[in-house]
Formats: sequence, structure tokens, C-alpha cells
Amino acid sequence: RGEEVSRPFDDVLVEVAGLADQGVKEVTLLGQNVNAWRGKMGDTAEIADFAMLIEYVADIPGIERIRYTTSHPNEFTQRLIDVYDRVPKLVSHLHLPVQHGSDRILMAMKRGYTAMEYKSTVRKLRAIRPDMALSSDFIVGFPGETEEDFGKMMKLIDDVGFDNSFSFIFSPRPGTPAANLHDDTPHDVKLRRLQQLQAVIEGNIRSISASLEGTVQRILVEVPARRNPAELMGRTECNRAVNFPGGPNAARLVGQMVDINITQAMAHSLRGEVRLTQAA
Repeated sequence: RGEEVSRPFDDVLVEVAGLADQGVKEVTLLGQNVNAWRGKMGDTAEIADFAMLIEYVADIPGIERIRYTTSHPNEFTQRLIDVYDRVPKLVSHLHLPVQHGSDRILMAMKRGYTAMEYKSTVRKLRAIRPDMALSSDFIVGFPGETEEDFGKMMKLIDDVGFDNSFSFIFSPRPGTPAANLHDDTPHDVKLRRLQQLQAVIEGNIRSISASLEGTVQRILVEVPARRNPAELMGRTECNRAVNFPGGPNAARLVGQMVDINITQAMAHSLRGEVRLTQAA
């Protein structure tokens, strides 16, 4: 795909400021390896890193919540970890693709880190944000994956407690080094492993959702609920969808930050009610 290209520092800030002027309250900084971003600061010789960019975005009036995706473990610097301590607007939700939990497979994938290094990053993040919700990507059945390798991936999942995942069976892409690797694992074995992994993640999702019952969650109200247009839908900081009755003031709530009492947890969504102090 060629070398990484970063948008200019000022270009990003001007766009975010323009969105804020239009009433946007939440922005997502998007890139292939977004935390590898580096940008020249105006006419100076100083180069801003991704951590600094987040701090500048947080200072833009009107912006109340910041997300980013997708980040790479190799570029997750201590400076970026420290930003979670300094910028409350940066959400406690992170998609950090690990791909596997076996160092042997990670090396074959040329990921450039070990399972222990990945878990070390997670520990540092949760030392600052104990409620950090983590999602990830997993590839099951990479050429040469043994039951032992798969077991190490499942241990990583247990150790980290992922809140969600995108998981797939390996499929060779023409022109990539992995496409030429010998693969003798039967498809039914790969499918069994994938189903086992997804069942564990699904259990995590349900238990984390259940733990939110009875809490107050601040959500950004987005649109009418999909199944009931009389209700509204918004998302928590940890990216859970929340459906709730909008009441007579429903129209004015769209695009606003609202505190919701969570009354019921489903596997992939929550139900709630607007706090009475805000309902008037």
C-alpha cells in the first residue's frame, strides 16, 4: 500500500473546529494505523505526535468526546497512554487489534510484538482507566496454528477480558507472504475454534452489559431507535447502544449529551430512562 501518509496537523484541527461549529460534539480520528500519525505544526519545525493531536482536539470548544480507530500495538507509546490521564474527553473505549495470542503465530504474521507486550500495554491503560473497554481483531486458523497456539490465544482473551471482537477464519490474500504458507488444518477444526472464541467473547459482552444495570451512563443521542421510532438511541462512552423513551422533548435531545439511568441490559444493547433532572 506504500508508505504511511499523515494529514497535516492544521488540516485536522480546522476540520474538527468546523464540525464543532456545526454542533458536532463527538469526533472519531480515523486512520489505518492512526496512532502512527505524525504532523508538522504550521510553519514551525516541531512535529506533533498522535498524543499531542488528541490534546489539541480536546481544546476545541464544543468537542465533548473523542474516539479513534484503528490503532496498532507497536505504535502505542507511553505518551499516548499518558493522554488518558490528562484528557477526560478521550473515551474509555479502545479498539486495539491483537490478531493472536501465540508469539509464534504473531511472529509469522510479522506483527512485531509479543502477547506479553500487548498485555503490558493493556495493564498500563487500565492502571489509569480501570473501566477501559477493549475490543480487538482475531484471526483463527492462521497457517501452522496448533491447538497449543489456539490455547494461548484463548488465554489472552481470558486475561484481557475483551468487550467485543471482530474474528475471522484465515483466508489467503493473493500476493501476501501468508498466501504461500503451508496450511494443513482442516476447515472444520478452524470453524470449531472460531465458534469457541466467539462464544467466550459473547459471554464477556453479556456480563459487561449486565454490570451496567443500575448505573448512570452519559450518552450522545444519535437517532430514533431502529425498532421503535417513538424511542431514541444513543451510545455510551464504552460504545454500548442505549434505547430509551424520548418523551415530549425527544426532538431536542438528538445530538445532545444526556444522562441515562440504565434499567435493563441485553447482550448488545441497553435500555434506560432519562434522569428526571433532565426530563423537564
